[in-house]
Amino acid sequence: MKIQLEQVQPKEIEERSFEIIAEELEKMQIELKEPYAPIVKRVIHTTADFDYAKNLVFSPDVLQLALELLKRKACIVTDTQMAMAGINKKALRELGIQVYNFMGDEDVAQKAKENKTTRAAACMEKASELEGPVIFAIGNAPTALVRIYELVQEGKLTPALVIGTPVGFVNVEQSKELILTLPIPYMIARGRKGGSNVAAAIVNALLYQLYDRRLL
Repeated sequence: MKIQLEQVQPKEIEERSFEIIAEELEKMQIELKEPYAPIVKRVIHTTADFDYAKNLVFSPDVLQLALELLKRKACIVTDTQMAMAGINKKALRELGIQVYNFMGDEDVAQKAKENKTTRAAACMEKASELEGPVIFAIGNAPTALVRIYELVQEGKLTPALVIGTPVGFVNVEQSKELILTLPIPYMIARGRKGGSNVAAAIVNALLYQLYDRRLL
């Protein structure tokens, strides 16, 4: 069996990948809604999963809001080190945006132990003490989304934006649906699919609309 490989230069791989994504979407007769197409395509590029063309949902006018937040240097809080690591550091640095992850903090571990909850939930409590607008990029822990929901209900937190993409089976779908009931801006991957890489991909898609990709 002879396998034919495409001859593509390393710097052209991403561009060719997005061309293939566009071709596949056309074959499937899926037309992405603007202005969210770049975000959805970035997630598909990261996962090779076209289900995200249907699974990703956005609150009204959330893209413009997200870009304004980043222009104002809103900080980002992730629920995993993996999500934090996946966000483009050069774009963050050039735009002057800080990313926080509190999973390794001793006070978070202690609070989780005292409250008999997960560290991810305790991280959200610590994040609620940050000053200024906060973008939450939650890619793994449904308990983080649940705690965000509870903190909003308690009047202790007003998220500037929640990116919710936990993956798995236990309370994953339910936690995402809870966020959808709140009067807050959101970008949510409904269903069981998601992951830290998806959360990072969404953040990167936003950053790349503000920062010239050719400089990365």
